[in-house]
Amino acid sequence: MASKLLRAVVLGPPGSGKGTVCERIAKTFGLKHLSSGNFLRENIRANTEVGVLAEKFIDQGLLVPDHVITQVMLSELEKLQDQHWLLDGFPRTLGQAEALDKICDLDLVISLNIPFETLKDRLNTQWIHPPSGRVYNLEFNPPHVHGIDNVTGEPLVQREDDKPDALAARLRKYKDVAKPVIDLYKGRGILSTYSGTETNKIWPYIYTQLSTKIPPLHPEDANQAVRAGEQ
Repeated sequence: MASKLLRAVVLGPPGSGKGTVCERIAKTFGLKHLSSGNFLRENIRANTEVGVLAEKFIDQGLLVPDHVITQVMLSELEKLQDQHWLLDGFPRTLGQAEALDKICDLDLVISLNIPFETLKDRLNTQWIHPPSGRVYNLEFNPPHVHGIDNVTGEPLVQREDDKPDALAARLRKYKDVAKPVIDLYKGRGILSTYSGTETNKIWPYIYTQLSTKIPPLHPEDANQAVRAGEQ
């Protein structure tokens, strides 16, 4: 029955490890991982109407407007009405959250609360492969060859807004936009916040909570969850 399907969201600022957490949840619990960034890149590559529109904003260094990203995500969710899913990067704003409300009821929202200094350190050493969205960190997830994407051999770049001067403003902007979304889900009693500086130390708590909502594909205790995350 549709009511038994899990609808979950992971919220977190840039550098919070949100993508890593989502990948672990998807792998461990069999949820479909739906990344707004990946869907935007796919639409841009396919030169769709939405992709062309989104690219104009991205090229100018602007955020993609609510109505564009909402159109992309809701159209994807319509195809997945019979699957468990996990949203990554959506909803970012109150407007997006309200649009999501119209098509589903969320069961769980996970918010990653990471100290500013940790975010700054991670993003200062973060490099990306723009066409695919693959992210590398020079400290804990470096590419095989410095400055080169592992899969394509193409060069990696550092985002302008990951550089120190722009970083504080970027994180402040995220916090301002995310607060109403977090408050909305907190008021509904579906928000769980996890604080820390290391994804591997946060993961067992996320694993334990999700296990109460949906059975893992391969049950493990908290210690095994940590070891699995480190592999």
